[in-house]
Amino acid sequence: PLFEAQITKDEIRKLSRQMRLATWDKPSFACLASRFPHDTLITKKKLGVVDAAESFVRRLGVRQVRVRHYGELARIEVSPEDIGLVAKTANAARVVARFKRFGFKYVTVDLGGYRTGSMNK
Repeated sequence: PLFEAQITKDEIRKLSRQMRLATWDKPSFACLASRFPHDTLITKKKLGVVDAAESFVRRLGVRQVRVRHYGELARIEVSPEDIGLVAKTANAARVVARFKRFGFKYVTVDLGGYRTGSMNK
């Protein structure tokens, strides 16, 4: 309906802010399938793992996060200013422990930070 009304994302955010909606500046979230390399078999279970992993990282206080799923390896992308927060010793230990319970053998933080389309490179 918003497309048909020719309302842009920026206009939606502006109107949402004017209406004092709590989500006016909420980061956009791409489809969870974008967290997997091309030609990967994506299952409901894997999508659930990625969703739970991203939710866990957000609970650390990170606003923008992507967890890229490479089978046994998880690559965490956060804004450059949040890399230190995730890598902080206590947080890193919690993230690794939780991600291992999700089934990951290796957990990495991408020093390049969050960026859209990184699976396409």
